[in-house]
Amino acid sequence: MLIDRVNLRGEGPVLAAVALGGVVGACARYGVGLLRPTGPLAIPWGTLLVNVTGCAAMGVLMVLVTEVLTPHRLVRPFLGTGVLGGFTTFSTYAVDVHRLVAGGEPVRGVAYLGGTLVSALAAVWAGSAVTRWLAVRR
Repeated sequence: MLIDRVNLRGEGPVLAAVALGGVVGACARYGVGLLRPTGPLAIPWGTLLVNVTGCAAMGVLMVLVTEVLTPHRLVRPFLGTGVLGGFTTFSTYAVDVHRLVAGGEPVRGVAYLGGTLVSALAAVWAGSAVTRWLAVRR
């Protein structure tokens, strides 16, 4: 059984950090969904917003925790896996693409599919590049 192989004494705090971060991230994503609801065949701007900003934040975080700072061992699982993992959503993105294509909007669905992918990758790159640039300047 998997639970038998996990060293709960050492991993318990990590699991707690991920869980707590996940609650924070999921609540934030839910809030964005309330502020930016998506109509039946509309581009899901709220989902695009959380995925792109989450990717930018991940780029910033990874540079900070791997190249700039020496954070506590729970910072990365709390913020990266927990908060940002709970905030961003690949599954909703996939469902939104399917909803658009199946709803008779294949061009809009494919544009959203590609636009999100390009924007998310660009956001990770920009977040990490700007953070490195700022770190060198300090």
